[in-house]
Amino acid sequence: MEGFSPSVMKSFAQGFTKFVDASPTPFHVCSNAAAKLEAAGFKRLSESVSWKATKALNPGGKYYYTRNSSCLIAFCVGGKFEAGNAFKVVGAHTDSPVLMVKPNSNRTSHGYIQVGAECYGGGLWHTWLDRDLGIAGRVLVKKGETKFEQHLVHVDKPILRVPSLCIHLQTAEERAALKLNKEDHLTPILGLITKELNAKTETGVEDKGLDPRHAPALLKVLGEKIGCKPEEIIDVELSLCDTQKGAIGGVADELIFTPRVDNQVHCYTSLEALISYSNSGKLDSDPDVSVIALFDHEEVGSDSNEGAGSPIMRDAVVRISSCFAMLEDNELFKVGLSKSLLLSADAAHAIHPNYASKHEQNHQPKIGEGTVIKTNQNQRYATNCITGFVVRELCRRHSLPVQEFVVRNDCPCGSTIGPIIAHNVGMRTVDIGIPQLSMHSIRETCGVNDVYTNYKLLEAFFDEGLKVDQSITVIESNM
Repeated sequence: MEGFSPSVMKSFAQGFTKFVDASPTPFHVCSNAAAKLEAAGFKRLSESVSWKATKALNPGGKYYYTRNSSCLIAFCVGGKFEAGNAFKVVGAHTDSPVLMVKPNSNRTSHGYIQVGAECYGGGLWHTWLDRDLGIAGRVLVKKGETKFEQHLVHVDKPILRVPSLCIHLQTAEERAALKLNKEDHLTPILGLITKELNAKTETGVEDKGLDPRHAPALLKVLGEKIGCKPEEIIDVELSLCDTQKGAIGGVADELIFTPRVDNQVHCYTSLEALISYSNSGKLDSDPDVSVIALFDHEEVGSDSNEGAGSPIMRDAVVRISSCFAMLEDNELFKVGLSKSLLLSADAAHAIHPNYASKHEQNHQPKIGEGTVIKTNQNQRYATNCITGFVVRELCRRHSLPVQEFVVRNDCPCGSTIGPIIAHNVGMRTVDIGIPQLSMHSIRETCGVNDVYTNYKLLEAFFDEGLKVDQSITVIESNM
């Protein structure tokens, strides 16, 4: 791609795959993002403390906080910021379709130890068959009689598998079309029930004092990974995860094959863009606030305490504005909202070479040809003429590729956090995303160039996105 070094773009893509490898759950996304932010000089805040009373925020300051350990808000306060000024926001989501461990997961069947799993989101569940699966999430550990600790855990070892049914045992009808019953056919195998006479239990693991809701063998593995006794584990929130690492592929190293492109790719590009902008020397003269908001639960509708449907985005604007207001003025943050702009960044559908008819003929995004602006007049995406123009103009000024996507009239249209925040917060929004294949598969495909140029676009947005917006004169007279 002209203007950008191939080695730089490849190095950036490798950084992305390493981030994904280390982030099998939303909890790990936020933990790894927080580590990057702190290394870049960002200060952690607590939602449970009054920022105004403690004088926690200052012009030119860099901050972040988390909610539920699975949602993260990070922001840089411009050196010239005043209450009533604007917010430049990039929103993304930390979750992906996945198999999650049920509250009572302990199962055995015909000599196998199994783990009861629930489908989270709209996954391409057949892609989970015959994969080498690990497990990850958060675990509550008892420390004494009245103290408890939350620990993150990532068992990056193939301890689980969802085996497919061999073709020889399928009927002709079953061979013609794979149909999975999500309750019956997606329960993973953890291991074999031991039959030794001296086994302490049928699984070969001492289960005295262990939580009976989960297999003793699973609790033992988790305890070894965390460094605690299995009986100290009192609760879990776990997901299955692919143990195969992300890879740069394609004949010219132009493709990325990795889990959770949707939507860790924009968690990563927005995080890197905010950090880069905060260190660019331009923050001191910035009159506005630059924000990234990484929400949980987008794949299941966003209606949760840590989802985009919660008050967290609006609360952030209110709380930051109030720290710089001389008086308690409820109108100032509304003034700031009217000037603000959200880039809702979520993966877009690249045209599929084997299913090209699924795309509208004039809107066929291609991998390697840049960020996609997503439009839907039925408001499944929140892009309009003005907000879409801001992105196109930024791309023009910085020689960045850009594409358009509109769904066919005879196809349903997915949605994302853009319309939700536009509705709940009242912030003007444009929906964008890099193009990808195999969305919601256990392994997805995107382009090396697109990840880097998306990062450069978001960096440009923090620098001059609102300047582009302010260059538009609205003439409302009827011609």
